[in-house]
Amino acid sequence: MRLVVICIGRLKQGPERELAERYRARFDDIGRKLGFRGLDIHEIAESRARDAAARIAEEAHAISALIPKEYVLVALDERGKSVDSTSFAQQLGRWRDEGVANTVFVIGGADGLSPELQRTAKLRIAFGSATWPHQMVRVMLLEQIYRAATILAGHPYHRA
Repeated sequence: MRLVVICIGRLKQGPERELAERYRARFDDIGRKLGFRGLDIHEIAESRARDAAARIAEEAHAISALIPKEYVLVALDERGKSVDSTSFAQQLGRWRDEGVANTVFVIGGADGLSPELQRTAKLRIAFGSATWPHQMVRVMLLEQIYRAATILAGHPYHRA
């Protein structure tokens, strides 16, 4: 199974980008041994449309163009479900074992994700009830993906 992260907004050079890249690289090291075919990250520029509905629609169109044919969609949504790391790892492991070709994680822009993308999502997750900048959500997601791989591998990184 390939993991794909699609993000509205670009990370500039700096600590957030370095940390995101570190977790992606760590996942690549352990993930291939677990049957994951890699982790792709796609950045999409924020829409410049004047109103929120138009921005959401433009961003949804750009996101949809990057989603592979066979996929399970996971939406990062502040109104989503809070999922602990072990449950998250178990879900990724189930999808991998069921032969899901691609698990696609989507991080929307400031106005959120389109209702259609939210309905398509097999899982909607939040990192607590606080609102986080999308740059931080990306880093936290990549850390959780790496943590999930370590849990599935029985690696001591996760000490629950």
